[in-house]
Amino acid sequence: SFASARPVSYTGGWTFIEESDRQASAALVHYTPAPSWSIGLRTEVNRESDFAVYSVHPTLLAKRWFGRDYQGNFYLHGGIGVASGINDNVLNDQTAVYGGVMADWETRSLFAGYRSRYLDAGHFGDQFMHAARVGFAPYEGDSGDLHTWLMLEIDHRPAHQDPVTATPLIRLFKGPLLLEMGYNLTVNKPLLNFTYRF
Repeated sequence: SFASARPVSYTGGWTFIEESDRQASAALVHYTPAPSWSIGLRTEVNRESDFAVYSVHPTLLAKRWFGRDYQGNFYLHGGIGVASGINDNVLNDQTAVYGGVMADWETRSLFAGYRSRYLDAGHFGDQFMHAARVGFAPYEGDSGDLHTWLMLEIDHRPAHQDPVTATPLIRLFKGPLLLEMGYNLTVNKPLLNFTYRF
């Protein structure tokens, strides 16, 4: 039972993903028409700058590695859509584009991952972030069991007031459901991610 919340599911599968970190909250619903790619609709609310991005979001599984007791994946992801002001932000809508990479390597008890993204939202601004994770499973469950992972994420956002932060988190998954809960120790904000595969 591998640990990743993978952005490409099984062929014909639907996935709902919710993510909330120190800067933004997002929801993605995607469909996987083939083993190597998925396509979906994504909404992201940037709480600090009061704008939202509504986009079409494709993901490509560019490479997958298998070993006797490990698996690795490399993904390309991106999106194009509209950025709109929310709350008291009265700026006009702008075209928004973004792209990045994701990679992971894992065994039944060890995990390492990396992700990055660059967003250009016109006069709402541009953003770059990247983050790395390491983790381990305190026990190895069988198929169908509740699996538990303890992880640490270090993220870097060069333009942010606090450019580098650390977030310890716990990942729980069982069957089609995955839940991550953590707390950013640098900026005192929670992390909450949720994935469900249909």
